[in-house]
Amino acid sequence: MKDFKTVKETRVSLTELMLPSHSNFGGKVHGGYILNLMDQIAFACASKHSQSYCVTAPVNRVNFLNPIEVGELVTLKASINYTGKTSMVVGVRVESENITTGKKKHCNSSYFTMVAKDGDGNNIKVPGLLIEDADSVRRFARSKYYKEQAHDRGNKFERKGFDISEYLPLIEGENVSVNLG
Repeated sequence: MKDFKTVKETRVSLTELMLPSHSNFGGKVHGGYILNLMDQIAFACASKHSQSYCVTAPVNRVNFLNPIEVGELVTLKASINYTGKTSMVVGVRVESENITTGKKKHCNSSYFTMVAKDGDGNNIKVPGLLIEDADSVRRFARSKYYKEQAHDRGNKFERKGFDISEYLPLIEGENVSVNLG
């Protein structure tokens, strides 16, 4: 296994025609179906980079920006944005294309943290990322920043040490009624 791999070496894409069986009650493609495709391509990208089986850990931010219509082509693109010791952040971009007009829409971008595993389910070391352009530096730095933020958020709201008086003013005026009686 190589010590470092470039983003280009493990980039993956997938294109699929959206069928009526993929639609929800509103006639648009079901978000759950798109999430499934996103998880599949994140797995493929991470596995290609690490040359091992990978599992999904946190998924950071899933924003559905534009609906996807039945009959459109959906293209998912995935690339490694960040590598840790045993984990990778895979950036996934989803675009749809109307096949009659050629009009394309950005539908979603998300970031999947994937962890490499050996045959016994133990975490294993992954190759590092060889960065070759400024955009890749930006993506790596953003992923590291989000990872650190997530860790801080998780610790901030642990039961032990949680100070309710600090957060009551924060929820004041929200659609909530507090009755701690």
